[in-house]
Amino acid sequence: MSDKPLIDRKTDSVGVRRLLFLAGFLFLFAATLALFGHVYGAIALLAIFGLLAMVGIAAVFALALGILRFGGRDSRRDIAKDFLDELPTGTIITDRRARIVYANRAYGEVTGAPASSDVRTLERLLSREPEASEAIYRLANLARENTAGQEEFRLTRQLGGGADAAPRWYRASVRPLPAEGHTMQAWQIADITPEREEQENFFRDLQHAIDYLDHAPAGFFAADEKGAIAYINATLADWLGVDLATFKPYSRSIFDHVGDDAATFMKRGERTDDETGISTVDIDLVTATGQRLPVRLLRNVARTGDGAPGLTRTLVLNRSGAGEKEGALRAAEVRFMRFFNSSPMAIAALDAQGRVARANGAFARLFGETAASGSALITDCVRDENREALRQALAAAGRGQADIPSVDAELVTDPVRSSRLYISANSDSRDDTGEVAILYGVDITQQRTLEDQFAKSQKMQAVGNLAGGIAHDFNNVLTIITASVDFLLLNHRTGDPSFQDLLLIKQSANRAASLVRQLLAYSRRQTMRPKMLNLTDVVADMHLLLKRISGDLVKLERHHARDLWPVMADIGQFEQVVTNLVQNARDAMSTNGRVTISTRNVPAGEIKAFGYAELIEGDYVLMEVADTGSGMPADVAERIFEPFFTTKDIGKGTGLGLSMAYGIVKQSGGFIFVESKLGEGTTFRIFLPRHIPADLPMLKSETTTAVSPAKMDLSGTASILLVEDEDNVRAGNVRALKMRGYEVHEASSGIEALEVMEAIDGKVDLVVSDVVMPEMDGPTLLREMRKMRPELKFIFVSGYAEDAFAKNLPDGEKFGFLPKPFSLRDLAVAVKEALDE
Repeated sequence: MSDKPLIDRKTDSVGVRRLLFLAGFLFLFAATLALFGHVYGAIALLAIFGLLAMVGIAAVFALALGILRFGGRDSRRDIAKDFLDELPTGTIITDRRARIVYANRAYGEVTGAPASSDVRTLERLLSREPEASEAIYRLANLARENTAGQEEFRLTRQLGGGADAAPRWYRASVRPLPAEGHTMQAWQIADITPEREEQENFFRDLQHAIDYLDHAPAGFFAADEKGAIAYINATLADWLGVDLATFKPYSRSIFDHVGDDAATFMKRGERTDDETGISTVDIDLVTATGQRLPVRLLRNVARTGDGAPGLTRTLVLNRSGAGEKEGALRAAEVRFMRFFNSSPMAIAALDAQGRVARANGAFARLFGETAASGSALITDCVRDENREALRQALAAAGRGQADIPSVDAELVTDPVRSSRLYISANSDSRDDTGEVAILYGVDITQQRTLEDQFAKSQKMQAVGNLAGGIAHDFNNVLTIITASVDFLLLNHRTGDPSFQDLLLIKQSANRAASLVRQLLAYSRRQTMRPKMLNLTDVVADMHLLLKRISGDLVKLERHHARDLWPVMADIGQFEQVVTNLVQNARDAMSTNGRVTISTRNVPAGEIKAFGYAELIEGDYVLMEVADTGSGMPADVAERIFEPFFTTKDIGKGTGLGLSMAYGIVKQSGGFIFVESKLGEGTTFRIFLPRHIPADLPMLKSETTTAVSPAKMDLSGTASILLVEDEDNVRAGNVRALKMRGYEVHEASSGIEALEVMEAIDGKVDLVVSDVVMPEMDGPTLLREMRKMRPELKFIFVSGYAEDAFAKNLPDGEKFGFLPKPFSLRDLAVAVKEALDE
């Protein structure tokens, strides 16, 4: 085929100019003949005029179509045309009516058009090809919108019916070409079959390389500086139990498959073995099933263009059974390195100055990277009060001394950690490394914390037992005082001079009884009536009361989460807790401040985030009472729940408020903690366990109306057995019941009570018994009497909570309860109600 383009509508204007020159010459010749009177001159002149008119009309059309132009040729257009003619990519240019204006030689070769008459547009050529019709249709739409685009398609045969019957790939494109007054479209098509074959070969080779790496006899992975795995081969994935079908790059960390100590060791990094930059690590990997896999890691850190560390490429060698295939010495070395690096105990070799020569991962995690790398002395890693003991232990190791005592030291880390250090001398005299001592460190931080908590718990328990014992004995004294005053008040009227003194004695006894109840609350021995509560509702009902307690200078705020879980607590006791906390918060603020009460649910997964070791994992409802007051130092916050400990001035507090709150929360099965800093305020956190209510049947409402105790007839004729080991208390109670008309039998112990029952042939309607008595306590007495009289009614009298002794009775046992101290009327009401049941 010629190098000339197949189609070129742009005709040169030189031929037109020659035609006009010839017409002008003929016109002058005819005019001369006519001038000299020649017979044919006029006819020739007329013919020439007609010819010139036709030429003029043709010239006008040629100018309009751009075929005829005046002026010289544009060299730049010639260069562009030559470029298009020689372009190896098939190119055609169409006008706005999709007519071909230009087609180069390459287009004819690609489409199989040997002559200009055979040239077709791509839309006409490929619209009936099923494999290319959609692509050409999209390009045609782009052409109509004057937008550029490109498509690739595959044909089962060569375009234009060439001799090659193999499938071919083509790339077709279109882009607009702005022209004078309108826009043309440049279409191009190229055979890209060789390019596609090269790409397929490249991907095939790459797939083979990946397949070779995946099924290599050694494991391989690449990870970033945080341990996130960018690539893992099939061999290592099979060892670790990782499913490659679900694996995504950077979704899994290599530290998920190593222990904490080995992870610390890998993060810290080791010196490379040689100039190649490859380091060797012998550790144990942990598979998905929890099995240990001994491996050797050959690690190399790739560097980016600016020298920064990139991905770490690691070759993993399976060391399972390797000891049988290599020398015994090498096998022992491998096993030792595995044990050394994977040991949960911190191990380090020290020189004479106390500098670390080598250490395992556990040591770096406990003492820090600075000490593990040998940049600091081991004595600089402990507090000042522990350094001398550690120096002496190092000196003893340098002398080769045996049985060096261990050293308990506080490490200067953040947070502070406690450790127990064992130091032994290096017994290998042939060792020329300068290592004189081996240090073993055990982290005992958690143990120390538990010991402190246990000691504190024991202290609080001992104080609680003391308070409970004092309260029990004091209740008996108060019962005698109250009963005696009641008897005296019966014989003295309001106008009697002694009446006011007696009334003052009774008021003081009641105040003392209130203090006893606070002591019982702290010792968790008070009587509680728990029921299902919503803390948000409890605090909301107390808002007006809390507002009055906080005062005008303190702003009270409440923040409550939605859908709060229910809890079980005694509403009266819990209200005392909230009231006391708000009152203490008010007293902690000398100027304007803010008290915030908030409630929310705390699922079991969030418990560890609080950092309270005493807090048992589970679902809780949290109530926080926070203030913006002066705060407390740590030594004060540590003793804040102790009875009679107060920071207030003398006469302004008994020191029982917070201890009572502590006891109430503990008796409710919850936890209370305090966090405070000087100048930053204080926050009390109360955790109450979530209560999941059981489906209980609906109870029918009572139709009877209870009679007020003030209007009850407290007299009676029933037979009552009163059992009390305190003579004065028993005498007062017997006297009070006889005054009401009852027949009263008395006994000073449980054994004596059984004898009295036998003497009166069991004719007793009610037994009123103390709980704590010598020889036989109240619950034992109840069990013995119920053997003879299952229906016998019983009332227990005690200064302790009902729950303290109810657990010693069989399930289903029914009895009444009267807490000490009580008045004579309280006793009469309890007896009357028990007999009327």
